[in-house]
Parts: sequence; C-alpha cells; structure tokens
Amino acid sequence: MTLDEAAPPRLRRSRGEMLRELGLVVGLYMAYSATRLAASGSWDVAKAHARGILGFERWLGIDVEHSLNHALAQHTSLEVLSSYWYQSAHFLVTPTLLVVLFFRRPTVYKPARTALIAATVLALFGYFFFPTAPPRLLGEYVDTVSESAAYGWWPTAEQQAASGANSVTNQVAAMPSMHVGWALWVSLVLAVLARRTWLKIAAFGYVTTTALVVTVTGNHWVLDAVAGAGLVLVVSWVCARSYGLWPRREPAAAERTPTFATADDEPFALASSVEPPPELDSDASRD
Repeated sequence: MTLDEAAPPRLRRSRGEMLRELGLVVGLYMAYSATRLAASGSWDVAKAHARGILGFERWLGIDVEHSLNHALAQHTSLEVLSSYWYQSAHFLVTPTLLVVLFFRRPTVYKPARTALIAATVLALFGYFFFPTAPPRLLGEYVDTVSESAAYGWWPTAEQQAASGANSVTNQVAAMPSMHVGWALWVSLVLAVLARRTWLKIAAFGYVTTTALVVTVTGNHWVLDAVAGAGLVLVVSWVCARSYGLWPRREPAAAERTPTFATADDEPFALASSVEPPPELDSDASRD
C-alpha cells in the first residue's frame, strides 16, 4: 500500500485539480485587481459620494468614524497593531483558509470558494458605479496606516505618491469594504466547521475585529463595512443552497406513512391505526 493509498480520501487531490483551482483563484484575483484599478473614478465624484455617506450616517446616528479615529491616534501601540492587522490579515488568513478547505474539507471548499469569488467580482460594480473616497482622504481624519509606516513595511502616503504607487492602486474603492466582506467569509466558514457553540460564536470575533480596524484607521465608512458584509452574506447563502449544504427539509414521519399497504409493506402499520368494526352480538341484534 502506497502513502497516497493510505491517506484519507479528503487528502488525495490530483495535481490537475490543484493546478486548475490555483489557476482559477489566482487568475480571477488578478482580473479583479486589474478591473478594480480600472474602476477608479474622479476625486470630486468620490469625495461627493463619501460626504453623502457621512451625511446619511449622521442621520442614522452611526457616524462614529471621526471620534474612533482620533481616539486611536492618541495611542501609538494601538495604531501599530491596527495597521498590522489591516495590512496583513486580509491577505494571509483568507487564502490560508481556502487552501485548508481544499485539502481538508472538499465538501465545504467548492461553495465557499464560489461564494468568495462571486462576492469579490460583484464588489467591482460598486467600485465602477459608486467610487467612494475613504475617510482618510477627506482631510479630517488621521491616516493611521501611513502614520505608523515607520513600524512596518508599508510606505507612508507621501512615499506612495512620490513613487507613483497611487497610480497602480484604486484609492477610491471604499464601497463596499471587501476587507470586511472577506473577513465575514472567514468567520462563516469557521463557524460551519466548528463543532462547539462557543467556537461558532468566537469565529465572528474575526470579522468584528476587522470591521473595527478598517473604521478606526480611517480606511472605510461604517456603511462600507455593512455593504461588504451584506454582499458576502447573501452570496454565501445562495451558494450554500445551490451546493446542497442546506438540504431541503425531510418530510415528517406522518407524511412518509403510506396511505395504502400491501402484504409486503409493513402489514401491521395499517392494522395498528385502523381498528376493525366491533362484531354484533347475535342476541342483542334480535332485541
């Protein structure tokens, strides 16, 4: 018996299948990145949309970005921690979980992969038709990631502009927030895989932390996070239904009981449910 034969079936994936899935994910991600860049809108329109979102949030009473952002700016250690989370978790946790699903949970992998790709592609419509500037570009917020660049590997906003990096990234792709969308995807998958209730609940700590980080660092509006989470939630539900992860309700026992039974079909089922008519007493009948 070879090592491959001894491995559990869920671990045996053909090389062709691995290359196909890798090409699909990488190819679509590259296409997404290129299209996202092409979707960059004008600054005036993007800032107008941002101020419109802020005005709507004020009307709803959820415009917490400014206060949280300036509160974070008072604590360098929290700024650095938030910046590391923003710069790394998004690009490390999601692909790592995707790889683990591919090798360890193939039943969950396909609907999860489809949901992730579909939601990411659909987000492009938001970038195309509703370019939105993040809070940090309005001049009233602290660019936390740029301010903490000395503690990380990423450049400051000035260095980015000087090197021309702004020309290869879309600075007005804030709505919807796929930082939050991808994080919710991770939390949903972990909740599905977890067996204990407290672990299922804890899984959503990841998306909660990410939503807080993108808001306090001035990279997204609260409604950006809501839109990203809502998009992933709807797409994940559709994919789960399509792939049969949520099977249809089985008919109740009473619905499965046959109306008629033959001698070969549980001969006592009907006998127990239908009582024979009582025999007439011959003496009573004459009275």
